[in-house]
Amino acid sequence: MTTELQFKQYGECAILIEWPEKIDENILEELIFCQKLIQENYFKVIIEVIISYNSLLISYKSGIEDFYSAVFELKKLFKTVKTIEGRKKKLWEIPVCYEAQMAEDLLQFLELKKIKKEELIRLHSSSLYTVFFRGFLPGFLYLGGLDEKLVLPRKAIPSREVQSGSVAIGGSQTGIYPVNSPGGWYVIGKTPIRFFDVKNETLSFVSPGDKLKFVAVDVLEYNAISSLVLEGEYQLKFSVV
Repeated sequence: MTTELQFKQYGECAILIEWPEKIDENILEELIFCQKLIQENYFKVIIEVIISYNSLLISYKSGIEDFYSAVFELKKLFKTVKTIEGRKKKLWEIPVCYEAQMAEDLLQFLELKKIKKEELIRLHSSSLYTVFFRGFLPGFLYLGGLDEKLVLPRKAIPSREVQSGSVAIGGSQTGIYPVNSPGGWYVIGKTPIRFFDVKNETLSFVSPGDKLKFVAVDVLEYNAISSLVLEGEYQLKFSVV
């Protein structure tokens, strides 16, 4: 790797590694690769490795006795990597209903952006979104790739409860609320797909590095898919890219 990294002690039992502050898919690939490398080589002494847009946090099982020695060993491990091979990723097709009865902020969003619903649907569903990491809520995906024409600052007064499945826009990001939660993003649609389920072994089927594409459906289609999801019969479409 050629990226200049910053290493910082993060409390008694963790080390934070920082990449340049920008949202970049090359950095994402390095983060995912380093996360896997650390998990494979340090599995006996770590609890977990968490990534964000441009940082990686290693939580150790016990206190770090010598920070500089620990950093030296991490740098030595990273130097063994000459190239990062491209990974196969999944492209998920997520059905979304963009009707006002499903989206409490849709009309306000259209008014503030001065666009018609058809234009919103076209812009929002024509992009391919990259999953950078999960956070904020269990199963919440931080997505990159929102069209600049849809960027809008968060609401001045957040909603006390945003329903699970709500598709929303906040600033330059779009996302899906996986569970009911307070939230300050504008809800523009709703998906019947569940992004977090404690009954599933993997909890969330989407991984960092995967791609998402939103597919517009009407209310009837939404209800039909929702019934299949509840029965455990719906097969979500995806392809390997």
